[in-house]
Amino acid sequence: MPFLNDMLDSVERKNADCEAMAAESQEPSASAEKVAEPGITTRYRFDIGSVMEVVRHEVRGQAQALDAIENMLKVVRADIADPRRPPFTALFLGPTGVGKTETIRALARGLHGDADAYCRVDMNTLSQEHYAAALTGAPPGYVGAKEGNTILDQELIEGTLGKPGIVLFDEIEKASLQVVQALLNVFDNGQLTVASGERTYSFRNTLVFMTSNLGAREIQKHERPSGWQALWPRTRTGRKKRLDAKLQEKLNAHFSPEFVNRIDNITVFNWIESEIVEELVGLEIERLNRRLRKHNCHLELTKEVVRYLATHGFDRQYGARALRRTIRSEVEVPFAEHLLTQFTPGRDSWKSKTIFTMLFQKNKIIFEQEVSNIN
Repeated sequence: MPFLNDMLDSVERKNADCEAMAAESQEPSASAEKVAEPGITTRYRFDIGSVMEVVRHEVRGQAQALDAIENMLKVVRADIADPRRPPFTALFLGPTGVGKTETIRALARGLHGDADAYCRVDMNTLSQEHYAAALTGAPPGYVGAKEGNTILDQELIEGTLGKPGIVLFDEIEKASLQVVQALLNVFDNGQLTVASGERTYSFRNTLVFMTSNLGAREIQKHERPSGWQALWPRTRTGRKKRLDAKLQEKLNAHFSPEFVNRIDNITVFNWIESEIVEELVGLEIERLNRRLRKHNCHLELTKEVVRYLATHGFDRQYGARALRRTIRSEVEVPFAEHLLTQFTPGRDSWKSKTIFTMLFQKNKIIFEQEVSNIN
């Protein structure tokens, strides 16, 4: 019965994939309902402090962006936003690898307990005019028009009665003009009706985020002044005003003024500074340990190893992604080899957890291990 065997194999693979994603995206301690907040009772049921605790733990060095999100959550929680529009529309600007998308994942984890509980639309896949139907639906007379199907996930967009949905339009500057124009209606009245008129998506309970690398070169020049600007640098406030003016000019040149005018908040993400790189190493190892739970294993690094990774993995131009690549090659690869070739779980491994410590010994990476009982 090859057909049944194929079906069983497919189901098993899907279940394994779901378990792997859950280990990476879900965190049992991440809950928006830990504490009942005092004050008025509204249709929203989440604790702002608990949500922001998760977001601030996952995202470092971006205080301005996180403050804007916290202020937005206060308005949403109080339920005083215009009910005909999305509660919040934000644009995150900045260079690659500084945490723009990670901020949205952290917010989804804090609100819904799952970092993938948001609708992500990669706008670089909608760069051609004829791809606009993927967002707005096929027009009347074309295949699929009656179904009104799009790449949007209605359940993730509309959220629940107690919590708002989240949608991310990633790399918005790469979308075609027709796609960007279609979003104007979303920002204005919180609804997107597909081209055939058969279906309407509601964004009136949705936090709308967009990311863009637009103006990244200007941000780089701002952070690294040259020529006479380096000899006679302006004050931080003056430089920031000059940068904001340049970015506004860049935005207006790329997008129509009516599009920019409908965005509630525009935040410029900072470059990752060397002072927080060791913290980012700790976060990456924390995420690795989530994936190691299924093996009842836990990995710890000595301070010497953390400093080594922070020094060799820090690349200001490529941000956290460069650090992630260094951890993959310097930590994950040797540790995976150690698990496969030198580690043998005991008979009662389900009752215990093996704690590994990664350290340098005579300039060579070694792993020490001890067994701890699981409570």
